[in-house]
Amino acid sequence: MLRTLWGSTIGKKAVMAVSGLMMLIYLLVHMFGNLKVFFGPAEMNGYAHWLRTFGSPVLHYEWFLWVARVVLLAAVVLHGVSAYQLSRRDIAARPVKYRRRRTDYATRTMRWGGIILALFIVWHVLDLTTGTVNPRGQAGHPYENIVAGFQNWYANAIYIVAMLAVGLHIRHGFWSAAQTLGVTRPGAARLLKATATVLAVVITAGFLSVPIGVMTGVVK
Repeated sequence: MLRTLWGSTIGKKAVMAVSGLMMLIYLLVHMFGNLKVFFGPAEMNGYAHWLRTFGSPVLHYEWFLWVARVVLLAAVVLHGVSAYQLSRRDIAARPVKYRRRRTDYATRTMRWGGIILALFIVWHVLDLTTGTVNPRGQAGHPYENIVAGFQNWYANAIYIVAMLAVGLHIRHGFWSAAQTLGVTRPGAARLLKATATVLAVVITAGFLSVPIGVMTGVVK
């Protein structure tokens, strides 16, 4: 049954929708966690420590984080592979291009946005998870690492471009997921579109507030 589901176009779209919603939930939680940077190093670093000890004593140190990382990685891989395979199927089914329509812009945005986000994830992990490219790169001190990282103009530029891509991706992706999962009843369409816009704006603004806070000296 799983093989049949994965092999069908609607199955791949369903996988994209569910994995996309999982990543959306993660982004919301991650955004609210990032906002703790505005309450000082004790609050931010304490939150980071809590994440590593969550579930104790049942779970060992950092087990919760590793489970979350594995689930998130699986969602990202399934989302990306589904998107690529659906794109190839679309091209194979229609070798002659359609006349350009308004939806083409959204489609191109989703494709390029996905590539931008994939590259950003690699950078983000090297910057604030492993500390490899971070000027400070000290484990257990996310507040200080964030301040050090966003004092570089190129880090800010990378982050801002990626977060704008996130917003566009969410705006179109949330609506597409709702259509795939069949929850776009006539009366709910307008509400779902408004929800997609609000989510995109809130998440983008929430993430962008951190580098802006560092650049303006609010976070220092």
